[in-house]
Amino acid sequence: MFRNPIIIQEGAIIISDAHYSHLRPELFQLILDIHTQKITTPQLILMGDIFDALFGSIDFTCKQNSEIITLINDISARIEVIYLEGNHDFKLKNIFPKAKVFSIKQQPVEAVYKNKKVYLAHGDFDGEVFYKVYTSLIRNPFILFVLKYIDIFSNHAILKKLDNYLSQKNDCKEFKNFKEFIEERLDKKYDCDYFIEGHFHQNTQFDTANFHYINLGAFACNQRYFIVKSAQHIELLEEKNSLREI
Repeated sequence: MFRNPIIIQEGAIIISDAHYSHLRPELFQLILDIHTQKITTPQLILMGDIFDALFGSIDFTCKQNSEIITLINDISARIEVIYLEGNHDFKLKNIFPKAKVFSIKQQPVEAVYKNKKVYLAHGDFDGEVFYKVYTSLIRNPFILFVLKYIDIFSNHAILKKLDNYLSQKNDCKEFKNFKEFIEERLDKKYDCDYFIEGHFHQNTQFDTANFHYINLGAFACNQRYFIVKSAQHIELLEEKNSLREI
């Protein structure tokens, strides 16, 4: 659907891995501040796992997150919103009809920032074989249809249990030998200036042979988000903390 590269705008806000739920509501205030223009930005880029559980075919997950969904839809009527689906939030095109939504199969997404070639991804697009099978099954329309009615007839017991489990996960763990993992995984496959992704929650960046790699910090860990600044700076992204910004 989106054949031309995304144009990343100066001052864009990038958020990754917020894992928002009623048990982890910290993202709400930041989105509200963008909605009311207390925080201004020309573009909002959501890098996946923004929600702990938002599945487009499961009505209960939409209802649980309805208030913040409405805010994001209002924002997308005013500025460009780009949403890269993650492993916790998918089948979102109908939920966010005015946003540019990219499924896992469309990632990494090619983008441009001031003549620099950038790839954007949530980060789980190239997992091991078993993980790829899992991601295909969980997004399968028939399986989601079955899960929808299991959820209804169980009075949402499975999703409530999942919600409680996910809220207790440690989102701030160190990934040992992360640079070596990334170089083996990506370096010979992509030729670009920057490769930006989330998923791993490492809040780190480094040069590889073919690009400058940025792994975004998880908003769920210390409420980090990022603002795009001049490509003259090798960092490209300026880190912000919503706890200090509000």
